[in-house]
Amino acid sequence: QVQLVESGGALVQPGGSLTLSCAASGINLINFIIYTMGWYRQAPGKQRELVATITSGGTTNYADSMKGRFTISRDNPKKTVYLQMNTLKPEDTAVYYCKATLSPRNYWGQGTQVTVSS
Repeated sequence: QVQLVESGGALVQPGGSLTLSCAASGINLINFIIYTMGWYRQAPGKQRELVATITSGGTTNYADSMKGRFTISRDNPKKTVYLQMNTLKPEDTAVYYCKATLSPRNYWGQGTQVTVSS
């Protein structure tokens, strides 16, 4: 069973930066490499939305509001995915979730809270 553990969430001031990590376990390296990994977020009272994804080949995709501010990356030997977030805004406040996809399988982490406030 694949398990994903997010970390790095914190309270940060507007304009600040933060890096989230998602560590995978219960999966060997060969299988981790072929998973598409993604970050999603859910703000209070709102639906969960896509932040960014990265394929096994390193192709990335971002939601429009995150382009130019957020960067997703993966370190396959460490079985870890990162989300570098810059120029954070109060509207980025949400619980950020990591997702691993190898159709038809989807695995989610428990989430990490990011709060952007002065």
